[in-house]
Order: sequence, then C-alpha cells, then structure tokens
Amino acid sequence: MNTSPLARCVMVLGTTSGAGKSWLTTALCRHYARQGLRVAPFKAQNMSNNARVVPSPSGGFGEIGSAQYFQALAARAAPEVRMNPLLLKPEADTRSQVVLMGEVSRELSDMPWRGRSERVWSHITAALDALRAENDVVVIEGAGSPAEINLHASDIVNMRVARHAQARCLLVTDIDRGGAFAHLYGTWALLPPEERALMQGFVLNRFRGDAALLAPAPQMLQDLTGVPTVATLPMWWHHGLPEEDGVFDDRTRASGEVHTTIAVIAYPRISNLDEFQPLKNVPGVRLRWARTPADCAGADWVVLPGSKHTSGDLVWLRAQGLDRAVATHAAAGGRVLGICGGLQMLGEALLDPHGIDGNAPGLGLLPLVTQFEEVKTVRPSHTTLGEVRGAWHALTGVTVSGYEIHHGQTVQHPAMAAAGDLAHTVLPGLAWQNGAGNVLGIYQHGLFEDANVLRALFGASVPTLDSVFDGLADFIETHFDAGVLEALARA
Repeated sequence: MNTSPLARCVMVLGTTSGAGKSWLTTALCRHYARQGLRVAPFKAQNMSNNARVVPSPSGGFGEIGSAQYFQALAARAAPEVRMNPLLLKPEADTRSQVVLMGEVSRELSDMPWRGRSERVWSHITAALDALRAENDVVVIEGAGSPAEINLHASDIVNMRVARHAQARCLLVTDIDRGGAFAHLYGTWALLPPEERALMQGFVLNRFRGDAALLAPAPQMLQDLTGVPTVATLPMWWHHGLPEEDGVFDDRTRASGEVHTTIAVIAYPRISNLDEFQPLKNVPGVRLRWARTPADCAGADWVVLPGSKHTSGDLVWLRAQGLDRAVATHAAAGGRVLGICGGLQMLGEALLDPHGIDGNAPGLGLLPLVTQFEEVKTVRPSHTTLGEVRGAWHALTGVTVSGYEIHHGQTVQHPAMAAAGDLAHTVLPGLAWQNGAGNVLGIYQHGLFEDANVLRALFGASVPTLDSVFDGLADFIETHFDAGVLEALARA
C-alpha cells in the first residue's frame, strides 16, 4: 500500500482563453522537473483539434490534447491519457466529438453539454488522484476562465478541480489586450470565498515596456483582493511552442533570405496545426496561413493539413475558391502536400456509410477514394518511406516517426485503377503520389517534427523541444518574484 503523501498541485488559471495558460503550465513543468521532482501535467477537459497519440490504460493507444503531450515532455514524464481524461474535438459550432480516457465516446458525444459533467467527473478525479499518488508535483491547467458563471454549476475543469486538489492557483491575464487589472479583479470577485482563498498570485503576461509604469496598480489590486502580483512576463513572440487554440501567430518567417514559401490552408476545422511549428524555425522558410486564393499566390508549396470535419472543410474550401487555387498550383507543377484529412480531400470522393463525417466529392488530384469507418485508427507510426518521385524525391528512404488519428480508410479508386489510372504508392495504405510526383498525400502526422524530414527537405535542423522547454523555464525563473515558484510546490 502506498503511504506517500499526495503530490502538491499547482494550477494555472486564466482570465480568458489565450491568456497564456498552456505555455506557462509547460514552463512550470520543466521548472519543477529541473528541481529533481517527479512532475506530471493535468488538464481535466481540453477543447482542441490538436491531439497526440499516447498509451491508454487498456493497453492500446488513445488521444490527449497536444498541449498536455508537450507539457508531459517538459516534465520529463511519459505522456499518457490520465493527463487529459476528457478531450472535446469540435466538428461544428454546436457539436464536438468527445474523447474520454483516450477513446471516442459516441454516447457522450450525443449528450447535451451540461449532461456530461456528472458522467465524467469520477473519471477526472480518478485520473488526477492517480497522478498525485505517483508524483511530487502535478501542474494543472484550467480552461477558458474560472469565472464563467453560466458554467460554474457544471464546472469540471477549473475551480471544481482546484477544490478537489486544494491546488495553489495562479491567475494569468494577457495585458497586451488591455483591461488586465479589471480582468483579474473581476475574475476574483465572481468566485465564491472558498475558491478565492486558493488564489496565490496574479500573473501579467505579454507586457511591453517598463514594468515600473504599472505602479501603483499591482499594490491597489492586492489591497482589494489580498492576492499579490507575482510576475510580469514580457512579450515573447518566439518562445518555440505552437499555439494551442488556433492560428494566431502570423510572425512566421524564420531567419535568412526566403527560399521557400509554404501556404497552409487554414480551414475552419483545421486539426493538428501544431505540427507545423518547426517550419517557423527553418532558415529561409516563410509559413503563410491561407484563407483565400490570394494567400496561395506565389507559394512554393500548398499544404492541406488535417481536418476534424473533412467534408465540411471541403465545402468551405470550395466556397473560398481555394479548390481552383490548389488545382492551378498543382497543374503548374507546384508542390502539394495533403496530411490526413488533407490527403482525403486530394482524392476523388469521400464515402460515409456510417454517418461519421459526410459524403463529398474530392479535389480529384489523386485517384483515391476514402471511406469513413466507425472504428477510429489511433496509433503511433514509425515508418520508412518508400520510393518518392518527382518534387518530393528527397524523402525517399527517410525514416519518420509520427502518429495516425483518422476514421477514413483510403484506397485506389477501383474504376480508375481498372482503367490504368493508379496513384504511385509510397507507403501501402498510408501515402500516395500523382503521376507527375508533385502531389503527395500521407496519413502520418508529425512529418515536420522529425529531424530526418527537415534535413532531407531543407538541409536544416531546428531547436530541439528540450531546448525550448529549458528556455521557457529560464524565462519564468527570471521574471517571477523570488521564492514564489518554490513556495507553490512546498508541502
């Protein structure tokens, strides 16, 4: 029987979405790991189409939010599903796929939002308690704002978690948006007294200028709330972590003279966009998020990324005229890359006999057809690419580590194959090319996170994730008040 004390919990809350919770949680994970502590990240519920494949208790593999995956690596821990027991993957404005303990739950996906809370709370507490029993510190990330009073009664990710763990909480705000002190005070004021008591410090994030000019506001805020402002973090554009919630960062040109411009189609249900983060750091590469045909003009590559709703994003793509832009680019010999849902779009048709995603005609750039199956493929992938022709030839024989997350199963189009129109198979069941070799589709995510791929395509390497995590820890150790980080984790 384990009689060790439960881990101390440090929780990062935000006044809004996008305030900086995810990266600060990541930084704290690396900071405490560097102190020789056993550390695990935790987020009870994440809403994101950026997901990673990790081991599940069943012995197979499941999904967690990418942010918790990176936080686990920062903590020098093995990522696993208990770190994010509930993942919501938006498929439309009013519908999400629910992933519980790594596995899709059709029952929960069909339930009303508020009806899920009590069904999943025992899974959340069991996962958190198990992590606390095995670690010295658990760094917990909240979601949105803890003061969304319309959701407070059904909360399972913010203050209910904080109360369960008796977490020591930091509240972070984005001062660059304006109104930071009002956001901090208003959030604190809307919480009941027992939840206010858990607040240990306010954090001002993305500050530009002279921090001395903030006085006397931090002291006035402390006089009103009893909570000190424990850190003022300067604006930092290139910390190296991808944005979790969407395509926010347009500062996508790396150093050096630009030799390759890559346009990534940013459709509404884009998924796993975090896998493009390394491209921002490759010398001479400009990454452009494309929402109109004009955004594709002059690009060397056009990339169709993953999608959580492939048929719906195809409708959007056609409405913007991007289907013609992609076809024109391909016809001119430009490189086109489709990843997962993007691969499915490049084929002739999407077939959906089980009501998973929807039927749709494809873009017709590869003679393939995709059928959506009820069983979802979720697994890590370590493969060696076969012969890759034409513009992508440099990838021939490259060994790539990544992951697969998809309902669709793709094959050669039977009628076209019978007529002799076959796609060139790079990897059976995983990757194909057109005859000219400039259009490549692949199911495997994580290509650009693999150093072998970056060397083959660009002859370049980028900073390792480990160096990124250490940079984050250095940053908060410099800018937090002395002794605060240690006190938060002290028993």
